[in-house]
Amino acid sequence: MQIADHQLERFLIDLNLISKEKIEEVKKKAEKDKTSLDKVLLAEKIISEQELNKAKAYIMGIPFVDLGDMEIDPKILAIIPEQVARQYKAVAFDKQGKQLRVAMLDPNDLQFIDFISKKTELEILPCLTDSDGIKKSLKAFQKSLKAEFGDLVGEGGLTDDGNRLVIKNENDAATGADSEADLKKAAEDLPVVKIVDTLLKHAILQGASDIHIEPEEKDVVTRFRIDGVLHDAMTLPKIILPGIVARIKVLSNLKIDEHRLPQDGRFKVESPDYKVAFRVSIIPVFDGEKIVMRLLNESQGTLSLEQMGFRKRDLEVVDREIAKPNGMLLVVGPTGSGKTTTLYSVLGMLNHPGVNISTLEDPIEYRMPRVNQSQINAKINFTFASGLRALLRQDPDIIMVGEIRDGETAQLAVHAALTGHLVLSTLHTSSAVGTLPRITDMGIENFLVASTANLIISQRLVRKNCQECSEKYQLDEDMYESFSKKFDVEKLAKVLEVEGVVDKKYKTVKDFWMDIKFKKGKGCAKCRKGYKGRLGVFEVLAVSDAIAKLISQEADADDIEKQAVKEGMNTMLEDGIIKAAQGVTTIEEVMRVTKE
Repeated sequence: MQIADHQLERFLIDLNLISKEKIEEVKKKAEKDKTSLDKVLLAEKIISEQELNKAKAYIMGIPFVDLGDMEIDPKILAIIPEQVARQYKAVAFDKQGKQLRVAMLDPNDLQFIDFISKKTELEILPCLTDSDGIKKSLKAFQKSLKAEFGDLVGEGGLTDDGNRLVIKNENDAATGADSEADLKKAAEDLPVVKIVDTLLKHAILQGASDIHIEPEEKDVVTRFRIDGVLHDAMTLPKIILPGIVARIKVLSNLKIDEHRLPQDGRFKVESPDYKVAFRVSIIPVFDGEKIVMRLLNESQGTLSLEQMGFRKRDLEVVDREIAKPNGMLLVVGPTGSGKTTTLYSVLGMLNHPGVNISTLEDPIEYRMPRVNQSQINAKINFTFASGLRALLRQDPDIIMVGEIRDGETAQLAVHAALTGHLVLSTLHTSSAVGTLPRITDMGIENFLVASTANLIISQRLVRKNCQECSEKYQLDEDMYESFSKKFDVEKLAKVLEVEGVVDKKYKTVKDFWMDIKFKKGKGCAKCRKGYKGRLGVFEVLAVSDAIAKLISQEADADDIEKQAVKEGMNTMLEDGIIKAAQGVTTIEEVMRVTKE
């Protein structure tokens, strides 16, 4: 049964999911774009896909099923093969006697339903679901990493029979193979190829940002960094290390017989569901060669600043400062703190046909339309400094430099900002005010920093509470005592009051803190120890006239921070505590990332 737009319109209004005035706007847009009502509703984010499909299911007279929280019996899931399930976006989730319930995105596909019915000799009961539910259920087809490796180790004969001689000494790492020909053969062995492919696939599916392959005396330990924390993935027999190293070197186009020097490379993995770039670093260690691979998901679009965790006041500051035609915007923090992601979000806000945007990156992490992105290549002397010098002849309005690493790049960036360009870049410093002495250490005069810097954003990433298993709790006496020793509780209480996190008045600061309902995940099948996903904690320092004057006068960093706080800036700790009080993350997470 096809649903007409007027049926959907009437039903959504009856359920109060949309007003009559809004539906008229949507209808006009649908007519103008020559598309359907539901596509406009989703594109404009007026209604969620799940809400829309629930309404459609009611009109069609079939059940809506939410697969997101459902544990499906693997035997039932396997009734529809994985390849077919992926192609038709249909998942078997329940079987009662001769009846099979199938969740689908298109229950009107009668040809598919008839095909499955004949193949399984079962009566198919179609149900409507949403695309998120289908994606989560399709992941259930994947075996556990341990199970897959167990199969491969068994079928590939990867057990050491004691006949292989591995020579090693204190000067040379063990290679496990004698010649380049041996290593190429090892890299092409079917079990080795399967093991590396399986490792990459599971890292992608689990949302890992890095893969570590670490040789030890008798084993090879593989670990995934998920939500900023390393977790053991699998331990493999040492005998397979040369094959794994050789395979990854082949993929990365590295020297397969070089074992004494570090090497860097890259490769990509593509499938219908994802497109991921891998940055590879290999370094010799005592027991062999250690590999670290950074995963960059190219199929994932850029996040908005709101999605990253910027609060209203900080968003207003960023909007105001990036509207300026020239100057510098710097994002600072340690490696892996999301600096580049923030820059891409800002670029997305600035990207429109009226400007020329050029970037210098190492590597290019996300492809952006209408942005001229250049990849740094130090081997041919295409560095940030030489690239920036060339970019200034390309008539740019906005320049993004992946990182300011040296004095020459800093000088050129400041010169670009002074000559009418908006320059975006990153630095490795611990705080927003700590950026100022770092730039002057690179040889930039204070008055130049004061006249070019518009905005400095310092950030870290904290793990978010799992929405499924997080529970409310309040500080007890011992917890409050520990908390009050580490933080200025009076100052933080005033910040929370100003932010409207707490709306009641209290007699004492202790009462204030002990009444806040924090949240913490207890751990469940859908998360790791109560956490799932990450967001940023920030301090956003806008260089006002008063702060610029202090910078020119070479004022102490503490004095500059006091002035910034006076003008409304929240420190990173304060931003984190606000988010903990809102139940988004935990106090422990905020302490972990802001402890310096």
